[in-house]
Amino acid sequence: MTFTPRKKEILIDILVRLPAKSLVRFLFTCKVWSDLISSSSFVSTHLNRNVTKHAHVYFLCFHHPNFECLVDPDDPCFEQELQWSLFSYETFEQCSELSHPLGSPEPYRIYGSTNGLICISDAILSLESPIHIWNPSVRKLRTLPMTTNNIEFSYIDLHFGFHPGVNDYKAVRMMGIDKDAFAVEIYSLSTDSWKRIEVIPPWLKCDWQHYKGIFLNGVVYHLIEKGPTFSLMSFDSGNAEFEEFITPGAICRSRGLFIAVYKEQICLLFDFYCCEEEGMEKIDFWVLEEKQWTQLAPFVYPSDSYKIIGISIDNELLLRKHDFSSVGLADLYLCNYESKQVRQAGIKLAVMEYGHHELFFATTYIESLLFLNKSLKRDV
Repeated sequence: MTFTPRKKEILIDILVRLPAKSLVRFLFTCKVWSDLISSSSFVSTHLNRNVTKHAHVYFLCFHHPNFECLVDPDDPCFEQELQWSLFSYETFEQCSELSHPLGSPEPYRIYGSTNGLICISDAILSLESPIHIWNPSVRKLRTLPMTTNNIEFSYIDLHFGFHPGVNDYKAVRMMGIDKDAFAVEIYSLSTDSWKRIEVIPPWLKCDWQHYKGIFLNGVVYHLIEKGPTFSLMSFDSGNAEFEEFITPGAICRSRGLFIAVYKEQICLLFDFYCCEEEGMEKIDFWVLEEKQWTQLAPFVYPSDSYKIIGISIDNELLLRKHDFSSVGLADLYLCNYESKQVRQAGIKLAVMEYGHHELFFATTYIESLLFLNKSLKRDV
């Protein structure tokens, strides 16, 4: 089968609008279609269209599938029923389950999602934890090589994302024990190798506590507390440079403090002050613009014991509300920034406790065909 340039252009315009699952089936139609769909140019075109038009977007959630009955987190069957799934972004209906790609019965955790790829590893990280980069849309997996490290660290953080400056996908593992033992390891998907960074800037050589972090455009941002002050630590996975941003003075505690991405900018959300409007809650809101904090109008929504989870791809606030009828479950809600309207998604998030940490997760996921070919570059 051959195509004229015009017919090929029309075919691409049709195929690029389809979901990944359909395109994977079309790989077996004929060699011409297989070569076309798996080509680097088509994979990039399909991804860029999904990103710019917010097409084939889902909610990626850690949830309990059988929430109609009461559950007991001490029941050995409880963990087995928890699962990851993709839900429709428009209707919130469950679309597919994401069982561990290697069939492991142990619960896993997602440490980053970008361009259809997700980074998964153990729910509680250790230096022996296997790390996988997975595209569930095309059922392709890359297992990262292990690194040799004999130091026992008190904490390990893992982040994953795309770095447009170097056109590569990066995994960043941060490890610390005290002010004299802090290290960073960077994995490059293009070279399939790790690089260790041991240079610690002077302002990190002190006692500090780390909180939630996030990965944006190749940079890991981490909230840290140094004595009475809070800072945002950034680490560029491309040039391995650290930078510190002192948080706004109104931020005085870690409880109620959250970091997220709003309109492709790092933002801080702080739930501390009472709202002037009766029956409403207020969350103070800052964005990092050109290395300076700009305060925006706060998020305001009806008061009903919500907790922040993040911000959706359409810049709606993601909230969870404890389900008092069941143990270990929470309801997912979305809050529109401008209208202040809150709507329930009907998704029962699972809440697992590991020591002093709670594991719950809901974010947006965009399909892609990455891993169908050897090229993992994205046209930017």
